[in-house]
Amino acid sequence: MINLRDRIQQQVFRLNGLSLNEFDISQPPGDPGLFGPDSVIWQVHGDFTSMMCGGISALLLQMLHPAALAGVWDHSNFRQDMMGRLRRTSQFIAVTTFGNTQDAHTLIERVKRIHLKVSGVDSAGKPYAASDPHLLTWVHVAETSRFLAAHLRYKNPHLSRADQDRYYQEAALIAEALGAEKVPKSVVDVADYLQQMRPELRFDQRTAEVTHLLMNAPAPSWQARPVMKIMLKSGFGLMPDWAQAMSGRETGRFQQAIIDQQIAAIAVGLRWSIQRGAWYRAMVRMGRDVG
Repeated sequence: MINLRDRIQQQVFRLNGLSLNEFDISQPPGDPGLFGPDSVIWQVHGDFTSMMCGGISALLLQMLHPAALAGVWDHSNFRQDMMGRLRRTSQFIAVTTFGNTQDAHTLIERVKRIHLKVSGVDSAGKPYAASDPHLLTWVHVAETSRFLAAHLRYKNPHLSRADQDRYYQEAALIAEALGAEKVPKSVVDVADYLQQMRPELRFDQRTAEVTHLLMNAPAPSWQARPVMKIMLKSGFGLMPDWAQAMSGRETGRFQQAIIDQQIAAIAVGLRWSIQRGAWYRAMVRMGRDVG
């Protein structure tokens, strides 16, 4: 008989890219991968709750760029398979962060080949290509900045500024391997970059449609649906104020406090139930004591 802890863990793994069973993060013993257990990126990417909230926020921020949204709009089956896209994105993050060295490079090369096939014209009639270094940098910074924002809000608000900078420096290795250029690698540089990108962003009919689809994305089960709804709300609250205003979904201070309390309660249950996540498997591979 499956107990409550295992039941919750099974629900989580249905969202997780590891459920694809394509890469074994627990092997081979002693391989540190791209970063290793003493990296900050292992800390930030190791918590499922904050990563889910940050990942949702990253999607919302990324798609404010018309070229980034066009790539998904034209070349993705996200409308029919939102969960599948989530799993594939989760797989990339898990394997490049925690996987062994060979698997991480294999997945990076796979994504680079896919990017070469993704091009077209965005909603404003401007040509785009997923392999464009400028666009790759935008997608990366939107993602990592929201992962770090979620980590600071929901996991470790005391992470030092030096370690925050180190996180950006480590994560930039993946972005640059994909082809990104001029990647900001500090808290200050990321904040400046986001401000510089604002003239290129907009919230139009396409953005509204994809936002609606994301906010109504199917949960892995009816039990998980309320949790997903709260996490989706948290995603808006993790965006910069100006991005929330563009999206027309500004989160007030009182509403944010309620969301934060709900996420804190959810995190307790998820952290108790998730015993064999990517961080755990990678630590075992490295022979580290995980208690």
